[in-house]
Parts: sequence; C-alpha cells; structure tokens
Amino acid sequence: MNATVLVAPCAYNEIPKIARVLDRLDGVPGIDVVVVDDGSTDGTTQLIRSRNQATVRHQHRSGAGACVRSAIHYFLDRDYEILVMLAGNDKDRPAEILRLIEPILGNECDLVQGSRYLPGGYAGNTPFYRRVATRYVHPWLFSGVIGQRMTDTTNGFRAIHRRVLQDSRMNLEARWLDGYELEPYLLYKAVKLGYRVGEVPVTKVYPPKAVGYTKMKPVTGWWSILRPIFLLGLGIKN
Repeated sequence: MNATVLVAPCAYNEIPKIARVLDRLDGVPGIDVVVVDDGSTDGTTQLIRSRNQATVRHQHRSGAGACVRSAIHYFLDRDYEILVMLAGNDKDRPAEILRLIEPILGNECDLVQGSRYLPGGYAGNTPFYRRVATRYVHPWLFSGVIGQRMTDTTNGFRAIHRRVLQDSRMNLEARWLDGYELEPYLLYKAVKLGYRVGEVPVTKVYPPKAVGYTKMKPVTGWWSILRPIFLLGLGIKN
C-alpha cells in the first residue's frame, strides 16, 4: 500500500500518552502521520518536535473540532486519498487502521466509522454513564434522525475518503463546529449527502483516570456532541 493514507491524531497536553500513540503508529505500514497540537503547554509540543514528527500547531487551545478541521486542511493540501482520525490520548489502537481503510480501498465505503459496540469490538475502562450515552442515547437519537442504524456515533476513530471532504456541501468552516460538534456533523452530512457510510469493529480503551482518561466536560461536552443532531435535524444549521 502506498502512502495515500494520512493519519492525524489530535493532542492537547497528552504527555505521556501521545508518545505511546506515536510508537504504535510506527508499527503501521504505508501511512503518513501528522499530529495536530492544540496549543499544548505540558511538553507535548517538545516531545513531538524531538521525534521530527510532522505537526500542525495551534497557538492557543481551539477545540476538538478545530483540530479536526486543521487535519482536514493539511490533508486536502496534499496528495492523500484517505484521512484517518484517531485520539491522541491512546484510547484507539493504530493496528486497526488497516481494518478501517479496507472498505474504502475496496470501493465499498466513502466513510468508515469505528465501532466498539459491533461484534469483535471492545470498550475498555469506560465509565458507566459514558457507556450508556455512547452505546444507547446518542446512537439511538442519531440513527433516528439520519434514517440509518449505527452503533457508535460518537467514536472519533474513523476513515474518510477525499471526495467526502472536498464536497462543497460540507460546511466545515462554520465556527459552531469548533468544539466536539464537527465529528457528529461529518458523519451526519456524509449519510445525508448520499455517501456510503459503514462501520467496522474497533477497540477503544480509556486510560486510567489517574492519568486523565478524557478532557470532555460531562455537561457542556455532551451537549456539544448532541446538539448537531437537533440543529441539523430541525434544519436550523446545514
């Protein structure tokens, strides 16, 4: 496989987890990697530079959606075919990238969503409230609005073909997408615009709470993931 695949972990203050992510990515053949550094202040920036790793750095913390947008810009400015997004805090398993991109390389899908809840997937160390929200609440609401059954609609571990991201009907520059909104927005729009969207089983294991298993705030973070469903479904945003 040629390097037509760009993998883009996003990181904000992820010492030492980003080092493990990069070590795992070193074992995946045929990919290029760019780290989006969202204004880290804990040494993440210096660690990435010490490894001569391609990086897009934000001067200030801008949000998860802004990081995904920067990865998309980097991707589209270069001659890549598939963009793979994954967490910079070592929740995802880079060895499963090949499983994610296979349906795209086989011309079966345009976007492939990783699912920890399909048979063969695994959700480890997930807090109870988050398991309920990610396995039942969000997928049920999301699937009802898009008219397609999906099992893990909040999972940011996904692969996207270039044609989806080049579509002018994707309003990716909208500032309301700077937080966690951009990831469900992309999935929603891909389905609604008629692209072939599928899921494959993947692993997602939350790090121990002592080292920071997530940076998402319980109320505001979850509202930012839920609100695209309502804003898009009601036609308030497009």
